Amino acid sequence: MPWGRRGGRVSALESGSEEEAPPAAAAGPSALWVSQLQPEVAAGQILLQGIFKIGKSSCDVVLGERALRWWPIQPERPAGDSKYDVQRKEEFIEVKDIFSVKLKRRYSAKQQGNGTLLGITLFICLKKDQNKLKDSTLDLINLSEDHCDVWFKQFKKILAGFSNRPKSLKVILNPQSHKREATQVYYEKVEPLLRIAGIKTDVTSSTNVLAHSLHGIPHVVTATLHIIMGHAQPVDVCTFSTTGKLLRFGFSAMFGFGGRTLALAEKNRWMSPNQRRDFAVMKALAKLKPEDCEIAFLPCISSCDLQERKAEGSPKSGNDQWQTIQGQFLNVSIMAIPCLCSVAPRGLAPTTRLNNGSMALIIARNTSRPEFIKHLKRYASVKNQFNFPFVETYTVGEVKVRPRNLSGYDPEDDGRHAAASENSFPWNIDGDLMEATSEVHIKLHPRLIKLYGGSMEERNDPQVTCNCL
Repeated sequence: MPWGRRGGRVSALESGSEEEAPPAAAAGPSALWVSQLQPEVAAGQILLQGIFKIGKSSCDVVLGERALRWWPIQPERPAGDSKYDVQRKEEFIEVKDIFSVKLKRRYSAKQQGNGTLLGITLFICLKKDQNKLKDSTLDLINLSEDHCDVWFKQFKKILAGFSNRPKSLKVILNPQSHKREATQVYYEKVEPLLRIAGIKTDVTSSTNVLAHSLHGIPHVVTATLHIIMGHAQPVDVCTFSTTGKLLRFGFSAMFGFGGRTLALAEKNRWMSPNQRRDFAVMKALAKLKPEDCEIAFLPCISSCDLQERKAEGSPKSGNDQWQTIQGQFLNVSIMAIPCLCSVAPRGLAPTTRLNNGSMALIIARNTSRPEFIKHLKRYASVKNQFNFPFVETYTVGEVKVRPRNLSGYDPEDDGRHAAASENSFPWNIDGDLMEATSEVHIKLHPRLIKLYGGSMEERNDPQVTCNCL
């Protein structure tokens, strides 16, 4: 591989400090770089051709519309000397994987101005494994100012052509996440990459439960590189309303055990996040009791049925026949996204996708505490968490949840409803507490917004087998 020491960068000990941009990660594994250019990559007009030193070798370098290619310059073969008959080893990167370019300079303490030009540094986004991305660099060394200026301007022109890549961002940080180290993680791992890419940022102290499901992996560099590279995809969004009044937008909701647990946690915010979570779960389980509810839902139809209805000129909305179930429910979940998290690595709704135009309605009817705990523990395992007689699952487009006991719920009482929470029921909406006093209507809006993130690959875990979803 034509990479110099330390990923091809000249270290501060060898040459003084480099350009002001912080260094990216070391060069990626050689498995990500192939020696033979694929035909579809090789196609395209040649823009520039020249000589640069890459690593320890002087190379012929060709910049095309789709790829940057290079190979070591072979010495001239003396007549009859067969030892020079070696096939050139060609390597490449696709230009779409480049997210920034900088002029590489050497500075010394006594030197003023721009410093001595060393060449050009390319900042590259590489795919490491499955859903993980990493940043890398490639140095093109050439001491000619004119030569490097032509190449630098051409790289800048190419990068300017990626119109889907952001120029400015509103960044939302959760100061309580990652052991309250979120701000430190952002300024150490995220902000340097955004600065290298030339993206302006405005930072705000809020929560975000979507990132894990969006990227398929809880990896901050991967999330940052998806943003820098402009990897966007449409995402389904839900509206939550009551009596015709819009309450909020969201992606997931829990009523019953999930809502009560969050209400208990919010009442004990003086505890540390981990203590507060564990305390709330244990107390909610100790006082486990069902809610008397009526649930109405509009089932989604399959893609095959939808095609038939289109051919017949029928409405596109689907069944249009509301179904209603009543009873005692320990928990009701409505998920428009998989909801991957540390306690459910395959997701709270593992067969739901970010933009498949449907929600998962998961209902846990009244059962014994040990059986309900078994159901909860299944989320952290590879077993099917829905394979219980008291659990029902549906694929829906709209849901209405109407508590039939309107006296409300107080998470701090001894099991009896109290006047302090009269007509109020706790909902867990994307990890935020929402209190409602009447029926809540959840409606899916397919592909309503676009978010930065890559298409999540299928995981290697055994797939959930459930005939209902």
